Amino acid sequence: MYRFLLAPRWLAFHLLVLIVIPTFVSLGLWQLDRLHQRRERNQLIEANVHATPVPVDRLLAPGRPVPRQDEWRPVTTTGRYDPRHQLLVRNRSLKGRAGFWVLTPLVTGDGTALLVNRGWVPLAGTAREAPPVPEPPAGEVQVTGRVRRAETPESTGRAERSGLPPGQVTLVDVPRIAQDLPYPVYGGYVELADQRPPAGDTPKQIPEPELSEGPHLAYAVQWFLFAAFAPVGWFALVRREAEQRPADVERV
Repeated sequence: MYRFLLAPRWLAFHLLVLIVIPTFVSLGLWQLDRLHQRRERNQLIEANVHATPVPVDRLLAPGRPVPRQDEWRPVTTTGRYDPRHQLLVRNRSLKGRAGFWVLTPLVTGDGTALLVNRGWVPLAGTAREAPPVPEPPAGEVQVTGRVRRAETPESTGRAERSGLPPGQVTLVDVPRIAQDLPYPVYGGYVELADQRPPAGDTPKQIPEPELSEGPHLAYAVQWFLFAAFAPVGWFALVRREAEQRPADVERV
């Protein structure tokens, strides 16, 4: 009754089912891993983001990557902005709108610079056009910001592009940016949270990160259901085919 299962098209179908089941399971496990990473990130943010600010040199050092456990901690320092070496970081959105981050070096008293993400500005037209950017305060300022690790293609899924307009970058790749600056640069950067004295017109401040777990659990359940339905569907199709085939038309 089931000799039809050895027909070439059915053999191909069996092979397809045997391939998709472990594929769906792997995708479900991958989503669970993403969920675990997101939960770890949320725990780190909750533990760090509202901590008491500490002097920047207690957490950061020139040329040294930021340890993962120190990301999101508030730091404070005093210095002068260097708008001549200000950069626009491309492809950054805020509330669904496309724009740039404004990354400005703050040169501290000992001559070491801290890259400060002063906030977000919208596109002026196309991404190749420089948008209007509020000037940083002149003179000495005290800034408080959340420590961020340098961006890489691996950590962001973005690739640094060549041929960009002057003053634009794709990533906050601190070591790479530091190569073009005339002073030593701390190994991470900060998202500006507070500035004294405050500036009048400023880029829109980067909000604190949301502590959402995202859709990873739902996606994992979806992939596992697909993996479970595959053999059920295979069995249903085999049974229907067997019931519809007269015994005398069975072929190998």
